Amino acid sequence: MELIIGSHVSFKKDDQLVGSVLETISYDANTFMFYTGAPQNTSRVPINSELTKKGLELMKLNNINIKNVVVHAPYIINLANSNNFDFNVRFLKEELERVESLGVDKLVLHPGSHVGVGIDQGIQNIIDSLNVALKDDTKVTICLETMAGKGTELGRNFEEIKRIIDGVELKDKIGVCMDTCHLNDSGYDLSDFDSILNEFDKIIGLKYLKVIHINDSKNEINTHKDRHDNIGIGKIGFDNLIKIIYHDKLKGIPKILETPYVEKNPPYKQEIEMIRNKEFNENLIKDILE
Repeated sequence: MELIIGSHVSFKKDDQLVGSVLETISYDANTFMFYTGAPQNTSRVPINSELTKKGLELMKLNNINIKNVVVHAPYIINLANSNNFDFNVRFLKEELERVESLGVDKLVLHPGSHVGVGIDQGIQNIIDSLNVALKDDTKVTICLETMAGKGTELGRNFEEIKRIIDGVELKDKIGVCMDTCHLNDSGYDLSDFDSILNEFDKIIGLKYLKVIHINDSKNEINTHKDRHDNIGIGKIGFDNLIKIIYHDKLKGIPKILETPYVEKNPPYKQEIEMIRNKEFNENLIKDILE
């Protein structure tokens, strides 16, 4: 099975999905992830159906399967926060509609931060919000992201994700997105990924795993900081990440890079080439800058 690898790309108001696909092609990728608007605010331009149609046609011409494409929900949605329940549910429902109109069926969502109400109440807030937002006719799977545990973040371990899934009524509309940087920063040893996958399968179930964010980390294990690094440059290391990317149990799952730009230059073309070759490029940063 062909490796499904891509990165975060832009989604701009003037070219929307067409621009996202063209950027993906420029990286020699076969999938991608994007935000439908700025992640920090509610500003959203209407989805242009004509641009969506052209984008989907361009994807077919370049063998990019829409089933492997991912949208990331904006950070401004914090389902764990008791104070903004109505806003969070309304904005999440609107985002689900936008994603569906684009033909995408996976929406990655940070579970949220409880901001002082405590883990138990925060998890219950997430469950309550998802149970209102998800309907029988919802076509999009919400993929809860594993988090680094910074501040009052929830989803910092498999047990917390499991508690959320257990409380959701429409479990067939829930999935999980693993983030390698977040796993490392929350205390999981990625040099023993087989054990991590076995633990995930035992606690949550591999059937829920829908997306993998591939990021190195600037931090040592268990620091709860969430600082992404370029592939092979950080503390996780190239060999560990390659073993994850090519793991037999993860075939068919889209792998998405969210590594940092190098002096305003996207690193994805060079990193994807390196991943496909399974060989670390000692001149990675220099090549990105050229």
